Amino acid sequence: MAQINPSILSADFARLAEEAKAVEGADWLHVDVMDNHFVPNLTLGVPIVEALGKATDTPLDCHLMIEDPDRWAPQYVEAGAGSVTFHVEAAAAPVRLAREIRAKGARASMALKPATPIEPYEDLLPELDMLLIMTVEPGFGGQAFLDIMLPKIRRTRELIGKHGLELWLQVDGGVSSATIERCAEAGADVFVAGSAVYGAEDPAAAVRGLRAQAEAVTAAAPWACGH
Repeated sequence: MAQINPSILSADFARLAEEAKAVEGADWLHVDVMDNHFVPNLTLGVPIVEALGKATDTPLDCHLMIEDPDRWAPQYVEAGAGSVTFHVEAAAAPVRLAREIRAKGARASMALKPATPIEPYEDLLPELDMLLIMTVEPGFGGQAFLDIMLPKIRRTRELIGKHGLELWLQVDGGVSSATIERCAEAGADVFVAGSAVYGAEDPAAAVRGLRAQAEAVTAAAPWACGH
């Protein structure tokens, strides 16, 4: 089952509550948190996440592109996030952090930047509910999709299958109607889409269209047999 997570990084920040409602058919609302340290951009923090949670029934998927997620990630669970993603490059103790996020009641997710290989973290996979493969360099929306990440998505899907895990595999960066099928074929089943949704005339229709594209490919993908 393909899941579409519109990224509010591409929404109108002056109308966040309305923008959240415009995609209420989405599976999750993806919230990019940037601290101007881990990435060269500054977005929003805990108070906005808390306010967004009250403004929409769509669960919040918070992607923390921040330093010291070990300290800050639990606060996003307390603010109402249903899923919290930390970057392994920034985490001091990723297993402990994943367990703390889960213990507080949210799904624990770990993100990898494009240059970070998956193989060193194979043993961590059972501690996670989702793994995020970045398909652009984190920090800015609207970047072009990096095709060179497709083999990494495939290798990650193979590792998930090898261990028999019910682990979601998310991709984020340049996902659109032109790239989503390649990601689904490679093994992704959760798709973050920013400008492809919020740049559309009808964001809700864009979500439905992207989901239909991904599910059509997934139905025929070898990795998804019995998935």
